[in-house]
Amino acid sequence: MTRPAGHAVGSAGAGALCVLVASVLWGTTGTAATFAPAVGPLATGAVAMGLGGLLQALIAGPRIAREAPGLRAQRGVVLLGALAVGTYPLAFYTSMHLAGVAAGTVVSIGSAPLASAVIERAVDGRRLTRRWMTGAALGLAGTALLCAAEAAGAHSAAGARSAGSTVLGVALGLVAGFTYALYSWAAHRLISRGVTSRAAMGTVFGIGGLLLLPVLLATGGPLLDSWSNAAVGVYMALVPMFIGYVLFGWGLAHVPASTATTLSLLEPAVAAVLAVLVVGERLPALGWVGVALVVGCLAVLTLPTGTARRRPRAEPAPAVVEPGQAPGEPADAHP
Repeated sequence: MTRPAGHAVGSAGAGALCVLVASVLWGTTGTAATFAPAVGPLATGAVAMGLGGLLQALIAGPRIAREAPGLRAQRGVVLLGALAVGTYPLAFYTSMHLAGVAAGTVVSIGSAPLASAVIERAVDGRRLTRRWMTGAALGLAGTALLCAAEAAGAHSAAGARSAGSTVLGVALGLVAGFTYALYSWAAHRLISRGVTSRAAMGTVFGIGGLLLLPVLLATGGPLLDSWSNAAVGVYMALVPMFIGYVLFGWGLAHVPASTATTLSLLEPAVAAVLAVLVVGERLPALGWVGVALVVGCLAVLTLPTGTARRRPRAEPAPAVVEPGQAPGEPADAHP
């Protein structure tokens, strides 16, 4: 039986909410990393995504074992997603280290929706809706303004960054955006082909975590130098990475990867605000306009539309609905 339209709208709304909450958690990572300045960006990325991914795999272990045949049948997608997971945090945290918390986050997350749309169009043949394009245009305009505002306010309490480090940081941010889009697509692909979100995320992130372990062993010594450094590492692994990506996996079960990556444009807005309030970075008025545009993007993508509630016109809906619905009667024909 066809699901009622209200059920589909509710599922999409719940999925969008999961992605938005995950994005808020992710937006705290750059600020949290500043509390462990002795820990390098490679170690930060490895401990966050590596331990967080392994924890996801551990929790999802029984489900992964039950769904192993389906995962093996799509091993190419699994490995592609895992490689992206292993690459993303190294590029992302190095980008923030070189270009600043706000700019690094804005470029990394802001470039992901376009990368995700290109992947879905090229691989899946998915057409982009006018609503998505409107939301993406608002979000990308907002992230561009945030990036411009960060460049204009480059003189912070820590001093000005060199042009070379900023350019390299932006380039690594683009790598991070592409790999974020890639593992989001891979997870959604697995879920859409019958793998549960917990098994899909646990497998992709567990293998990605294994790939990050050598980096953690080589660079993670400073994490053990003080309790504050260790606390930052534990927070990064448990809250934004483990809890955040569990929520993201639930979201991917109900919304396409391109929509999920566009909704996660909330992350750079949160990161920019926290960078101002906590880290002491400056965000000019242009940056606040960018934050407002990002919020507008989220409103476009999450507010329900009337189109999902339209009734089929083939037959008029019965005046009285009984609990026993006739076979073949449209499930969404009732108010």
